[in-house]
Amino acid sequence: MEKQSRQVELKSMLTCPSCGHVETETMPTDACQWFYDCKGCGVVLKPKPGDCCVFCSYATMPCPPIQLGDGCCS
Repeated sequence: MEKQSRQVELKSMLTCPSCGHVETETMPTDACQWFYDCKGCGVVLKPKPGDCCVFCSYATMPCPPIQLGDGCCS
């Protein structure tokens, strides 16, 4: 029986909570991204409590493992 592949979105728009700068980024598929330097104000974003990565906290799409329902790589 063949496993059905799910479509995963790798591009996501990160929004800085400090300055509101929005940047489209490609999410890594092999690791969680715990830190992100805002290209607008330079603040270092970290995941909110309970989130596994900056994409799950501040972006339009959660990270690939969460999209697949696998949980994250914490």
